[in-house]
Amino acid sequence: MSRKLSALVVDDEPQILRLLKIGLTAEKFKVAEARTAAAALKFLAAEEVDVVILDIGLPDQSGFSVLEEIRKGSTVPVIVLSVRNDEAGKVRALDLGADDYITKPFGLPELTARIRVALRHRFQVKGTQPALRFGEIEIDLLSRTVSRSGKNIQLSRTEYGILQVLAEHAGKILTHDFIVRSVRGEGAVGDAQYLRVYIRALRLKLGDSFGQNRIIRTEMGIGYRLMAPDPAAEPIYP
Repeated sequence: MSRKLSALVVDDEPQILRLLKIGLTAEKFKVAEARTAAAALKFLAAEEVDVVILDIGLPDQSGFSVLEEIRKGSTVPVIVLSVRNDEAGKVRALDLGADDYITKPFGLPELTARIRVALRHRFQVKGTQPALRFGEIEIDLLSRTVSRSGKNIQLSRTEYGILQVLAEHAGKILTHDFIVRSVRGEGAVGDAQYLRVYIRALRLKLGDSFGQNRIIRTEMGIGYRLMAPDPAAEPIYP
């Protein structure tokens, strides 16, 4: 039998804490709570958890600071919560290493679906799966080949590099800067238009019909996400 997954909810609003504890407990999580940044970091220094639900507006310091501290030594999935719906805040959280960003108010089904995707990504990276399937598309990271319905797809070096980064983080929003740095090197810079040209070419080659974005989804003003299989159709355990 799989062990119960654990979640740390970091928020200073009692109603949010109550809602998430009830909802996540129903999803078979063991739930811990922290109402301040200091309490959250102290807990994480002593205990391991499978996912962190982190509010940006904490009473003692910003959730961004907590995220920075977490990412200094941990790859635990972090889902950021915020009442702010600004693109700058989303980009900052994602660039600091958040796995996803949800704006309050939110629905529990959406949150649990995002958690499943983040957990799947974590287990995928730890397991280093050599071949990834997305419907009729198969990406073989060992042979560096991509096929559609068994037929090989010819990609340029840059196209493959972008697709590889998206595949290795399937289901996760990647910012424009993150993708460019991953493909061209840490010091590289590139704008949204640079990526848009390659994403358009990738979609055509992958058979992603115009306007559908079934495979590669545009996150407006932020970046792109390679869609994972519907998390609701899969068990939360790896």
